[in-house]
Amino acid sequence: MPVIVAMLADDPLGATREGDPADPAYARAFALLDADPHQLLAVAERDGQVVGTLQLTVIAGLSRRGMSRALIEAVRVRADQRGHGTGRQLIQWAIDRARAEGCGLVQLTTDRSRTDAHRFYEGLGFAATHVGMKLAL
Repeated sequence: MPVIVAMLADDPLGATREGDPADPAYARAFALLDADPHQLLAVAERDGQVVGTLQLTVIAGLSRRGMSRALIEAVRVRADQRGHGTGRQLIQWAIDRARAEGCGLVQLTTDRSRTDAHRFYEGLGFAATHVGMKLAL
């Protein structure tokens, strides 16, 4: 888990959001994820080292005739591994897993400032069809 938290913190936005990987809040969050069958925390490994991660959430819904959807969040690839296809493989895995779970849609959000990420996701077939909004609590 400390490796994943370090990846989450390893960019300008993440550095402002994440804390010490030893913070007990991360262990509590992992326990909740691990106990929920609708949550998957995936890691990509290369030569025995974690080089990427994402979280996949399957959401049941009534809209669209009761269609389930998948939400991809917290996608990160270790800085020295970017540009080698790891992110593409992670996202493709998540799409395949969502399809296997019976989802009819995969969605994600990405910060407006992440223009490289926008190009990456568009290159994988994602389209900016909605306006995302958040309310910090």
